[in-house]
Parts: sequence; C-alpha cells; structure tokens
Amino acid sequence: MAKIIVDGVEIEVPPEYTLLQACESAGKEIPRFCYHERLSVAGNCRMCLVEVKGGPPKPTASCAMAVRDLRPGPNGEPPVVLTNSPMVKKAREGVMEFLLINHPLDCPICDQGGECDLQDQAMAFGRDSSRFGENKHAVENKYIGPLVKTEMTRCIHCTRCVRFTAEICGTSDMGLIGRGEDSEITTYLEQAMTSELQGNVTDLCPVGALLPKPQNFRARPWEYNKNPGVDVMDALGSAIRVDTRGREVMRILPRVNEAVNEEWISDKARQIVDGLKVQRLDRPYVRENGKLRPASWAEAFADIAAKVKATAPQRIGFIGGDLSSVEDLFAAKALAESLGTKNIDARQDGAKLDPALGRATYVFNATVEGIDRADALLIVGSNPRWEAPVLNARIRRRWRGGNFPIGVIGEKLDLTYPYQYLGAGPDTLASVAKGEGFGEILAKAERPLILVGQGALAREDGAAILALAAKLGAPKGDWTGFSVLHTAAARVGALDIHFTPGQGGLDAQAMARAGAQDVVFLVGSDEISVEPGAFVVYVGSHGDRGAHRADVILPGAAYTEKSGTYVNTEGRVQLADRAAFPPGDAREDWAIFRALSAALGKPLAFDSLAQLRAKIYAAYPWLARIDAIATADPACLAALPGGELGQGALVSPISDFYLTNPIARASRVMGECSALAKGRLTAQAAE
Repeated sequence: MAKIIVDGVEIEVPPEYTLLQACESAGKEIPRFCYHERLSVAGNCRMCLVEVKGGPPKPTASCAMAVRDLRPGPNGEPPVVLTNSPMVKKAREGVMEFLLINHPLDCPICDQGGECDLQDQAMAFGRDSSRFGENKHAVENKYIGPLVKTEMTRCIHCTRCVRFTAEICGTSDMGLIGRGEDSEITTYLEQAMTSELQGNVTDLCPVGALLPKPQNFRARPWEYNKNPGVDVMDALGSAIRVDTRGREVMRILPRVNEAVNEEWISDKARQIVDGLKVQRLDRPYVRENGKLRPASWAEAFADIAAKVKATAPQRIGFIGGDLSSVEDLFAAKALAESLGTKNIDARQDGAKLDPALGRATYVFNATVEGIDRADALLIVGSNPRWEAPVLNARIRRRWRGGNFPIGVIGEKLDLTYPYQYLGAGPDTLASVAKGEGFGEILAKAERPLILVGQGALAREDGAAILALAAKLGAPKGDWTGFSVLHTAAARVGALDIHFTPGQGGLDAQAMARAGAQDVVFLVGSDEISVEPGAFVVYVGSHGDRGAHRADVILPGAAYTEKSGTYVNTEGRVQLADRAAFPPGDAREDWAIFRALSAALGKPLAFDSLAQLRAKIYAAYPWLARIDAIATADPACLAALPGGELGQGALVSPISDFYLTNPIARASRVMGECSALAKGRLTAQAAE
C-alpha cells in the first residue's frame, strides 16, 4: 500500500490506483467524461484535473497518472494531491468552457435532460458565462441501427462508445475519424452496429449524442417510477430497472450487480419494451366450433373442470414455460399433485437434465464471477454470444487478460474472441476427454472451465455428453469447472423444485405427441408444439404459439407485472418486484392456478403470495436466500450414468437471437433487429 495526502487527509491505497481512484477513496468527487471504471484510460476530456504538489506546475489528469508515479516530498513525506485548489477550479472551468463551445443549447428537447453528466457537471464545475461568441459547429447525424439514435452535434469526443464496442463487445463498430474540428465519431460506413450489447452505449454516453431510439421523445426521467427487476430474456438473470409511467412500462435499464452482469444488459433485455404491450391476452378465451371466443373466468373454469373431471389422472399433463417464475411453477406443480398426475416437465427442449442426480449436474458451478479466475475454457454445444451476451462479454474480458486458451466443440461462429476450433460432434468431446489435443491443456490447467450448452444436452445422447463433460470438469481442490449454460430463465428454478416427471410420468416431448394425453396445461409454454388430440389449456401473457394451439386461454401476467423468484444459470436466487399491473382481466399465474383448483374442487393450501412463498421456502429452504447461491455437492458429477454417444454436430438451440420468446416475437423493434441480422448473415454467406 502507498500513502498519499488528499486535501490534507492521509490515506493508504494500492500503488496501481490512479489518482482519480485514490481521491475517490478519500471521499472526494472528481468530475470526468472519458474515464470509466470498466474501460481503458483515454485521458482525453481533461475534466478530472487535480493539482499535485511537487509535480509539474500545471494541473494533472488524475485518470492517467498512477499513485506509484508520484514523487514523495523533500523529506520523504507522502505525495500531496489537491482537488479543490484555485488552480484546479480555474482549470476545470476552462475545460468546461471549451467543451461547451460547440455544444448545442438544446437541453429542453434532449432526452438526456435530467440525467446528463454534461449538464450536471457544467452546473457544478463550470463558469457562469462563455467568452466564445462564434457560430457553433454542426455535425451530420449517422445511422447506426434501429436501437441507437444519434445527435452527433452534441458529441464531446469522450470515446467511451468507441472503447466499449472495441473492448467489451469485441466488434469495433465505432471509431473516431478526422482531426481537430473535423473529428467525428462514426461507424465508418454508416452501417448498423452488430453487437448484441450495443444499447449500453446510450448509458455510457455522458451527453445526449447517443440515445435509445425506441424511447425517443416519450418521457422525462423524473416522470418514471423505478422498480428493481430481473431480466428473463436469458438465464443469466441480469439485474435490471423497470421504469414505468402510470400502468405502462416505458424503458428497461441495467442495475449494477458485480456478481452477475456488472452494469451491462443485452439489447433484447433493454428493448423488448414494446413487446410487453402488443398481442397481449387480457381476457379468458374458449374454443367453440374451431374458433376462440372471449369468455368469463367462470365459463373458462367450467370448461376446464368438465374436461379434467372426465379424464384419468395419468392422461393429464403440465408443461412449464421458459419465462415462468418459481411461484408460478410451484403452484402448477401443486395443482398437478392434487389431480394425481405425475406428468409434469419444464424441459420443453428435451434437455437431459435431472434434479435427482444432484444440483451440481445442472448449474454453472464455476459461477459467473469464477470466469475471471479460470485459466482454460472448453465450450461444448453452445453459442454464448447469443445465449448469454453479457456472460460472453465476461469471457472476452478474461481472454483479454491473457493466458486463457479457449476450445470450441460445436458450431464455428464469431464469438468476438479467438478460439481453437476442435470439431463439431460428440466424438471430438470423447477424444478431448481421453486427454488428446485440447484435453492436454485442460489437464494441465488449475481451474479449467467446461461450458456446456443446451445444444449438447437437448439431444438423444445428451446424458452421455453430460457425463463426459462432467468428467472433464471434475473438482480440482475448491474449483469445479463443470458449468451448464441454460437458455431459459425458468429452467434452474424448475429443476430446483423438481418440476420434472414423477415415477412413471411423461416428459414434455412425450406429452406433446398425438394421443399421449387428453388434457395438457401449458404454463407459459410457447416453444413446444402439442400435436392434435389433446385438450390444451394455455396460461400465459401473449397470443403466441401456445395460445394459437389452446382450447382454453387463461390470461397471465408478463414478468414485469408480477413479483417473482427466479434462479439463474449459476443457481443464484433472485427476486423481482412488480413494476406494473397486467392488462384487463389478466392475473398472475399462481393466482390463476389457485382459483382453478377451487373450481376443480381441490383448493390449494395458500391464498396469498406470502403463504405461497412460505410453502416454497418450507419445501426448498435455499430458495429463501435471495441473491445467494446454495452450495451444490460436486461429488454427484462422478456418478452420472452416461450412455452411448450419437452422431451429428452440436448446434445451439438459438438460431435468431432477437426472437427467442413470445415477448420478443411480439416486439416490432426486435423484428427489425432480426431482419437486419439475417440480412447481415446472408451477405456474409454470399461472400
């Protein structure tokens, strides 16, 4: 540790700290525009100037000088840094005056007004007048895609967006061209940005130059009610903030969670807002003469009750969806048990995962933070760039740290970092498991990470692949490298509460076959096709595939419209608050099952959300520990049954990143992004 005196207060900080970090450790506020904790140092805005005693006779950019570079006093005293001296005050006022020379005075119409760094710092550290009366310089706006709106006349060339796309996204979509007054931030050829994380540049931009296009001119920040939530667009469980005005969700922003998503979210998580409002189910429907017609809750329940009471328990099934909360699935399971059926399953894709084999067999054991400590990575049947873009950015950051060999078995894709392509099929995994080729690297690694995707597990030979991967990721000391990357937000929670077939019960794939069941309940299940013959009851929020197949529709709540528990891919329990209310007669899914149970003459043993959660916590105590990961015993990995490997390439289940669930498919913005992405892929194939 190094000693330093900041405004008369002596503190100890690591010598690699910048002066900016050291000053903030002492409780001093240092203004900045270009500096960001997660990006490389640019040192080009000069707003973070401080005075260093014994240093050069001019202010120093605190973001670009380390504590170790300071010289001690003449008698060995700690270096002295001043953050509020007359020199610093005058320098900051001058920098701010220069920044505002060409900045347009359009705060009244700028969407960034009210949460703009430039606006705040001009008030706190700037002058009360300007000495520049020349005409302001104007810059033509650029098209950079459907998600980000440009007002480049406001740009102050902090280059945060340039560094983000190059360092975090790995796409280098943006750059700075020209010199002096002709400098511009652009995508070079004025094409749409290609990263699945591009929307984060609107959070990074300290002025109104880059703004979220879908939310342009819709509201002011002080009009929003801000509610903490959990992203369900993938299984990472990124921390989000849902901003509402009245009953309407207006925008979704990231919340800082160092253990999961840091401060980034994917574009799908950010911009599916319009999908929450269209194609909504707001009243019950029943099918008559082949057509769905609006009905009352009593009519819908009566139709279901008549069918269920005339059906044997073994001919009734429940299929859980990918966006359902733990509460929804627990209530559905309780109803299934009261009806006497063992046909329940949430694995719509047929993944060969079984909670009876142990929790360590289906979670990301290394944890998301553990990626930073891994020293080798093998990706098996997964495309993390589409399945979990924020997690993929974390892998890229670890690769940028050096000494991190990466091998891929499956599709050959652009993951934004270089890797060694090993092969496409399970035979390649078998050779690696024998210690051949990349297997030697994994054997020598102290903390090897084996990332197994659903493209490897949702196959007939999924159990065999699971066992082989578990062998490669077997515990080494306190490190367990075997890690399953899920694609469904509800999957780990469903497995935790054993929403899987009981003894003799059918799995989701079997229930969906013609003639297998007489009554099938779809609990927000839209990624599976139930063949003709069964009476289908759909409980969900959107008029998607499940609703099109249904004989009775019971309108449910979207994830922003209910308080729910979710368990992410690493087994972390997360709680999301309700941000808005469901439209019309729609209700929360667990409440629908409670009401339906009464209509069936088998009322469930809870009447409120608090009572329901008490039942869940009594049965599965670890689900009560919010934001914690229950310890999973890795010993069960050695006992996996295995099986015979099949043929064929391991292919990721996601073929279109932007259209993976009913909310995304209802979104016009996501549809536009999907069309752009397909056009890009077609052009690449033609080349």
